[in-house]
Amino acid sequence: MTPSAGLYHPLVKMEISLNSDVPSISELLEQQERLQISKFDYAFAWELGSRIYHLGRAEKLPIAIQIRHGTDIVFSALAPGATIDNFDWVRRKCAVVHRFHQSSLYVRLQAEEKGYDFNTRFRLAAADYGASGGAVPILLKGGTFIGSAGVSGLPDVQDHLLVTDCLSELIKAQ
Repeated sequence: MTPSAGLYHPLVKMEISLNSDVPSISELLEQQERLQISKFDYAFAWELGSRIYHLGRAEKLPIAIQIRHGTDIVFSALAPGATIDNFDWVRRKCAVVHRFHQSSLYVRLQAEEKGYDFNTRFRLAAADYGASGGAVPILLKGGTFIGSAGVSGLPDVQDHLLVTDCLSELIKAQ
């Protein structure tokens, strides 16, 4: 497999595509619906974070990862090559998810489509909120918001795909 075709790691037993085509807003909403889960506990959060981490390590991705249950940070890791700035980005992306209950990529695309600056429109400090892809809501079946999963270190669409592909594979494995 060529790097441009995707990533595969036997430990997480999955292949993901880091194709950087930007999904549409409607595709993101459909994806969010598909990724709803029946139960989210600390074990699930840890498994999700571990999958992202091991895949990132295998592919030498310089990423920061954060999984939150409510506002509790359950999993947090910084892979080689990532910096503390990546942690700051993932914190800001997750803050967007916790405020809007939508992926940070969805919020970015919505702002671009409607022609407004996200931070100005909602009067949110850029130091606290970052509308850039890479964090997604963890939703229970029926749409109840319960947490978030975020990555930073790649281009934002790839950050988003890394999280959603690992979440999708974990859901399938259960």
